[in-house]
Amino acid sequence: MPELPEVEITARLLGEAVAGARVESTLAPGINAIKTFDPPLHALDGTTLTGTLRRGKQLGVTNDTGLVLLFHLMSAGRLQLYDRRAGLRDRTSRVLVRLDDGRELRLREFGTKQAAWAKLLRAEEVDAEESIATLGPEAWPDPPPFLPLLRLARPLHTLLRDQRTIAGIGRSWVDEILWTARLSPFKRGRDLSEEEATRLRSATVDVLGGAIAFYEETLRLPLPDKLPLPLKVHRKHGEPCPSCGAELMAVHYEDYVISYCPVEQTDGKVLKDRRMSRLLK
Repeated sequence: MPELPEVEITARLLGEAVAGARVESTLAPGINAIKTFDPPLHALDGTTLTGTLRRGKQLGVTNDTGLVLLFHLMSAGRLQLYDRRAGLRDRTSRVLVRLDDGRELRLREFGTKQAAWAKLLRAEEVDAEESIATLGPEAWPDPPPFLPLLRLARPLHTLLRDQRTIAGIGRSWVDEILWTARLSPFKRGRDLSEEEATRLRSATVDVLGGAIAFYEETLRLPLPDKLPLPLKVHRKHGEPCPSCGAELMAVHYEDYVISYCPVEQTDGKVLKDRRMSRLLK
């Protein structure tokens, strides 16, 4: 799933590229992707795009009439700018914003769940939109102190991915943040000391900011379908820890994996792998 760094760099690059472009027409080949009807999508036709905005993992394209086309890429969506129009055989296209200079802003989806969506909102409605209003504070660039924010009886790996707690972090970057902070993914938020909470906040800002800086240096339009995530531990289990050289371990779940270093994060304890636990029953 594209997370805060990936959505941020997408917003920056697309915002620069489409600012000042006039919309020729709009289409929604994936009709279920459009989650609003008032104003209709064609209200964008003839308007001029002015830039982009980001809220957590969501990205909005703004225009000169006060409308915002808000996108949530979910797990397999991609928002990209192309120099040519989508062909009839492109079955991945969900929403098309065709510009009068021949370019096309295209929401594509590569998964089978058809979960990516778009909503056309008036600018004053954006912050009240349910998917935005329920978000916690932004994880970057300046989140609030973590001690009161995370004082709950839930594991850190779960808390940091809960968009209602803090917005923008998902399964890839939470592993990187917890490894950088030297904290177990299963430590309870309410058990954090003040020093640990400060360390975790600092790691969050540094890791997300570092990823964005990496993307700024390496990415240009057109964006690749799969971004080169600069990960050090996520899905690297079996490889040596970049810090201490110990073997990185993992806890597997049905649809995701938690990667960690037992030396750096769990005081040498290897956590029970749920996948192996089921096999041994």
